[in-house]
Amino acid sequence: MKIFEWIFVLVTIVGALGLPFYTKRRKLAVGMLSALVTAFLLHAIMDSVRVMLLPSYIVALILFILLMIQLIKWTRSAGSIAPEIHKKKSRGRAWMHGLFILLLAAFSGIGSGVLTSYFPAFTMPEPTGQFAIGTFSQQIVDESREETLSPEAGDKRELMINVWYPVDPEVAKGIKPESYPAELGEAISLVFGIPSQVFSYLDTIPTHVVKGAAMSNASSSYPVVLFSPGVRSARFQSMTAVEELVSHGYIVVGMDHPYTSARVTFPDGHKVSYDAGPEFATSEEVYQYNVQGVGIRAADARFVLDTLEQWNVNDPNQVLEGRLDLNHTGIMGHSYGGATTAEALAQDERFHAGLSLEGGFWGSVSKSSLKQPFMYIMSGKTAKSLGPNPTEHEKLFYPEFEPDLEHVMKNSLNDTYYLTVDGFFHQSFTDIALISPRLFAKNMSAEHNIDITRSYALAFFDRYLKGEAQPLLQGSSAKFPEASYDHEYTKIRNEQAQ
Repeated sequence: MKIFEWIFVLVTIVGALGLPFYTKRRKLAVGMLSALVTAFLLHAIMDSVRVMLLPSYIVALILFILLMIQLIKWTRSAGSIAPEIHKKKSRGRAWMHGLFILLLAAFSGIGSGVLTSYFPAFTMPEPTGQFAIGTFSQQIVDESREETLSPEAGDKRELMINVWYPVDPEVAKGIKPESYPAELGEAISLVFGIPSQVFSYLDTIPTHVVKGAAMSNASSSYPVVLFSPGVRSARFQSMTAVEELVSHGYIVVGMDHPYTSARVTFPDGHKVSYDAGPEFATSEEVYQYNVQGVGIRAADARFVLDTLEQWNVNDPNQVLEGRLDLNHTGIMGHSYGGATTAEALAQDERFHAGLSLEGGFWGSVSKSSLKQPFMYIMSGKTAKSLGPNPTEHEKLFYPEFEPDLEHVMKNSLNDTYYLTVDGFFHQSFTDIALISPRLFAKNMSAEHNIDITRSYALAFFDRYLKGEAQPLLQGSSAKFPEASYDHEYTKIRNEQAQ
């Protein structure tokens, strides 16, 4: 809990335990009422109200009502204490009164404590690179494609992107950092079925990102990595990985894909929500539907790259002009975004390397041979789904997955890496471990969970976009003992590149 959250909860506990004394001591009642209101206002203004403190809010409301009733009684009796206050209580009534007080105090302290332990006000891990991080968002419209899911005929495909870029630390110091994106509450709600109100506090957590800062001149240009989120998610879903890459001198471009992303909000206020699509009777129909959906996303990635090429010549935001090293462009994504990554590599050789965080292989990639370096990272839980005699299947599993995976990894013409992380499940590649360590990082600390994904992503792109040797790609690591390479699918084919 944050400091003013602790103060507010403690005031409600003390207020509940003091209930027997407020009817006899006016100054004590007035003081507690003032403390209660002050503590709540400080908490609401400095920390923001959040669902996890609901037990304390309920207790505070009960205390407020009881104290106000007592003050009104005193006012009406011109300061005298009503005679019934001094009536002797029966032993049973006294016990009930005491039990109510203890339950009220426990409900505030234990209830809020338990809920906030499941959804803490976390701190973003520090990026390990030398750069601070700047950003801007932009709506872009592909006039060459119609939006097939829009209710309005003739609508064009429109996207929201965020560009994150390196900034000199001394420039960023005077700028207030951006908050963790509120859009993730909607995404987490869709994925896990948790009410989105639970995550309303996310936009009170500071990131390491600033707006309005000039790009660092430490390099004339920077390699580029596109990021595609999972289905029902958002371009902000892996901010820790984004921050890490940018801090090491990358320009990262996050893409939302309308109708498969959670909810996309455009500058004019209109929103496009996730569309679950139709139900299908056979796995073949589902497969073909996903081929179509991933094809749309891969076209999004290609359009974003087209746009970046234009901005490298003439950037309307006056940030990227001449600063994008598009001869060293990578793409990464999680789940459906991982499938988008693989298909974009197959369709467009302008992407020079790709990292899939447990994505599928829908589209031409399952029938062709990748020419670019490709890394695939799988969670231990999903790996068990693919093993002999699995007892349960992770959601990623579908009948065509194994043959598609085998085709891609064995038929690639360049280097391939296949890494499995024990203790991970499908959503472990996002920031979810930070948002609820007790629910989503049971086998390791949240910080270690985050460090695995961002470290391997950085190592892969440093190797193939910057040409730097990377020990993490050469075998097992003492720092990450839960991560292991599959030697059948991990192949260095381009020895010259080593």
